[in-house]
Amino acid sequence: MSDLHQKSDHSLLQLVTFRVASEEFGIDILSVQEIIRTMEITKVPRAPMIVEGVINLRGKVIPIVGLRKKFGLEVKPYDSKTRIIVVDLRGTVVGFVVDEVSEVLRIPSSTVEPPPAIVSGIDSEYIDGVGKIEDRLLILLDLDRLLTRDEQQGLSGF
Repeated sequence: MSDLHQKSDHSLLQLVTFRVASEEFGIDILSVQEIIRTMEITKVPRAPMIVEGVINLRGKVIPIVGLRKKFGLEVKPYDSKTRIIVVDLRGTVVGFVVDEVSEVLRIPSSTVEPPPAIVSGIDSEYIDGVGKIEDRLLILLDLDRLLTRDEQQGLSGF
């Protein structure tokens, strides 16, 4: 189990929430370096399937991963709500393309339950839990397990 389930029942989780298709996800705000609008993404030959390409963010080349591709969902064109969430994954800076960033939320850790075996067809191995917020469910992603070892090694070459 990850850190989310080891905190006391009275602690608050601070999350950046975003949408991919019809699902709402959350990641720990401390993992997020920044959230940017989409920009020109340069395609990279023979990149892993989930990699959209790379961007130049203030002189640093960052690989961009499409979460729709990662989750096996239909790819759609970017629009005015599409964002790139830039995170640090074990020392590798990566951008994740999401359909829309929703908000920053604080939720009590006591409202988070362990993930069911399958959540909306998305493999549960990288789901940290499911948060219940009023009338909605928030799928909490474990960024350390989101990419497989092979996918992560494929990104470290950028």
